Amino acid sequence: MPEPKPAYRRVLLKLSGEALLGARGQGIDFERITAIAVELKEVRDLGVELAIMIGGGNIFRGNRGTEAGMDRASADQMGLLATVINGIALQDALEKQGVVTRHISAIEIKSVAEPFIRRRVVRHLEKGRVVVFSAGIGSPYFTTDTAAALRALEIKAEIILKATKVDGVYTADPVTDRSAEKFESISYLDVLQKGLRVMDATAISLCKDNALPIVVFNLNARGNIMSAVLGRNVGTKVS
Repeated sequence: MPEPKPAYRRVLLKLSGEALLGARGQGIDFERITAIAVELKEVRDLGVELAIMIGGGNIFRGNRGTEAGMDRASADQMGLLATVINGIALQDALEKQGVVTRHISAIEIKSVAEPFIRRRVVRHLEKGRVVVFSAGIGSPYFTTDTAAALRALEIKAEIILKATKVDGVYTADPVTDRSAEKFESISYLDVLQKGLRVMDATAISLCKDNALPIVVFNLNARGNIMSAVLGRNVGTKVS
């Protein structure tokens, strides 16, 4: 049987910190992160150049700090550091699967991650290394969604794969509203006008201005990352 052919040569996967929770209420479920690493290896083995933007919500979210009275910049910096912890864990999980991985932090921490240098990152991808981005763009007030859009454009990714807990974009939250209807596809403008929670408005606008498509899909269904990379009808496409 011939090997399936990927629809994209280079992709950026936006992976939330919550994806690493598994059955845990907080922190990292190492069985879960191993399962994700196995799926990512399968994608890499197809010859796909793979970059991942990791979030930190499983450890700390900046809005938790601001709700408790913290300065917004300080709280966001704590959230960025949480993503670095997840980046280290994901790099370790991938390397245990035999995948050569480079962890790139937007906050300079030379002992645990490389700094972001665009040409070097592109070279890593060309050599078949998986790249894990952490610390967003290194600045408060910018989400990892915006960072994912920016890095995807900088490395010339062909698509952003947004891994979530639901199987696409809905008219409302399908967890709380049973009448919510799923979109098979939707335009950037409709996402912005309807206020749908796909990615933040800055990220959507960046993608819209540069015609970078987004596929939103359910990470919890085994094989969905591969299906998205193969161009199969999974989740919702924003374009």
